Amino acid sequence: MENYQRLLQSNKEWATKMVKEDPEYFTRLVNVQRPEYLWIGCADSRVPPNEITGTHPGEIFIHRNVANLVVHTDLNMLSVLQYAVEVLEVKHIIVCGHNNCGGVKAAISNHSFGLINNWIRHIKDVYRLHETEISEQPTEEERLQRLIELNVIEQVFHVAETSIVQEAWKKRNAPHLHGWVYDLHDGIINPLIEVPAGGPMPHKIYEFDNLPV
Repeated sequence: MENYQRLLQSNKEWATKMVKEDPEYFTRLVNVQRPEYLWIGCADSRVPPNEITGTHPGEIFIHRNVANLVVHTDLNMLSVLQYAVEVLEVKHIIVCGHNNCGGVKAAISNHSFGLINNWIRHIKDVYRLHETEISEQPTEEERLQRLIELNVIEQVFHVAETSIVQEAWKKRNAPHLHGWVYDLHDGIINPLIEVPAGGPMPHKIYEFDNLPV
């Protein structure tokens, strides 16, 4: 059996198992999607959001990209964010990075990687903003880890800086924002930052004062 066929076979076995355990399982999923969480995470195959949080299909709305970036010109991410906030009315938005992230590791180097240079440049911007703190870390591994953490924090701020989130804060006092880092060594998620609905913002220049209530 080819590897991809094994995936299809496993899918059939999983579907059969779920119906056997709960005959209404798929009926409920078809009829409603009301997740409380939006997960913005890294595309790394070692960090599957549902598995590491012990949640089931329908509980987390998920967007993933290289190095869990929130880029304000990324229409894909913005579309997910808008749908999650305005239609699904999620209560929490989680930006989750992970240690030993390949995207961050590439950004901290001076090597050219082709097209992805344009994407990881946003991580280089984080490095430039926090260069003193990062350079003070005693080892290369610790410098990488600190950039991973700072990148998560900056992406949480980027979520807060969108008019989508600020408008929701005014209308329904949600969602709350969270920045986490997942440790590949032990499978534990470590919280870094929380931004409650309404802020504080990283700087008042990002606040919109003419949003509808």
